[in-house]
Amino acid sequence: QVQLVETGGGLVQAGASLRLSCAASGRTFSSYTMGWFRQAPGKEREFVASISRRGFSTYYADSVKGRFTISRDNAKNTVYLQMNSLKPEDTALYYCAADTRPPGGYDYWGQGTQVTVSS
Repeated sequence: QVQLVETGGGLVQAGASLRLSCAASGRTFSSYTMGWFRQAPGKEREFVASISRRGFSTYYADSVKGRFTISRDNAKNTVYLQMNSLKPEDTALYYCAADTRPPGGYDYWGQGTQVTVSS
């Protein structure tokens, strides 16, 4: 079992920054592909960003490219999402997810942290 706990959400104004963190349990965090997803009210959950096991490869949704940065610290079992130039349309519940047997698909999910961006 892998437990994922997200922190760092909050209420900010448009243009502000936030950094989300996701702490993972387990001894093999460095073997997981990690991702961030989000779900806005009334919408489907959507992919935001992902990072490979050692952090050499990252991928972003077009909507966040250039504003968000995903990173990881395998020594701390933590993945981060730095979000800059936030927009009201970034308002959502943000989840981190782990693909523990890549590329098998994300098989563990956190509970989410709320990000609200006011205009």
